[in-house]
Amino acid sequence: MDFHTQTAPAAGLAGVATDALLFVLGGSEPPADLEAPLAALLHEAIGHGDFELKPARVVVLHRPAGLKAKRLVFAAAADASPKAVRAAFAAGVGAIKGAAVKKLAVAVAGDAVDDRHAEALVAAVGDAVYTYRHTKPSAPPAPVLESVTLLAPKAQAAALRRGLARGEAIGAGVALARECANRPGNHCTPTFLAEQAKALAKSHGLKVDVLERKDVEKLGMGAFLAVAQGSHEPLRFVVLRYQGAGKDDAPVVLVGKGITFDTGGISIKPGARRAARGGRTEAEGQRRGPDPGMREHAGRSRGEAG
Repeated sequence: MDFHTQTAPAAGLAGVATDALLFVLGGSEPPADLEAPLAALLHEAIGHGDFELKPARVVVLHRPAGLKAKRLVFAAAADASPKAVRAAFAAGVGAIKGAAVKKLAVAVAGDAVDDRHAEALVAAVGDAVYTYRHTKPSAPPAPVLESVTLLAPKAQAAALRRGLARGEAIGAGVALARECANRPGNHCTPTFLAEQAKALAKSHGLKVDVLERKDVEKLGMGAFLAVAQGSHEPLRFVVLRYQGAGKDDAPVVLVGKGITFDTGGISIKPGARRAARGGRTEAEGQRRGPDPGMREHAGRSRGEAG
């Protein structure tokens, strides 16, 4: 997925040629300074009862009059906060992800857009288009969306690019964690998780240590060894390090509990506790795009979980 920023053309949003234009509106009243073509379409949609300025409400207009965009998507947000706007982004992208939309342009009413909104856009798109399909032949086809352009004033472009870059790094980590956590236990073994960690280390310049049973025995990790006896899969204990901060900066340590098989009672545990297996992959996903301000990231994968 390609994310970038663009200054709206002189003709305004009406002059943006794209497969779909997603326009997010915050608050309960239409903007007073809305461009005439957009204002007319918005008032018409509200007047016909097709759209309301209430959180998560969306309407898709095809071949909108006066616009170069093939589709116009209005999405309502509770307010202009990044959290509220992210929800609107997700609702809007979700409404057109099954359509033949390869290029999407996105704009937010008002001038309060900053790097946090840009980061939220990447996260929302990632959430909307993700579908697990590695072991699921019945999964629906992947969306055809290839490019997302965030429209904003030129003065905000640099900050928005930083937000998009940060969002893409976080999104890559989230996607990796999802792929690992969604795979069944006979695929996502401790050995598999260790291989993912090694691949991360190679691609991101990290240091990695993968401890096997004999290493764990030497360290006297009895509880770890005891739980690992519940599986025929060999245990793995993984430590990834990113050392990019100053020598005097305290390290940041992320520890993930990587349960790759049912260690007992998972089917009767409440939903919140079923996420235990995802903890390891979440910590690993956090390292997908390392933050230069972090000195050390450490993750552990157990042979009960790897």
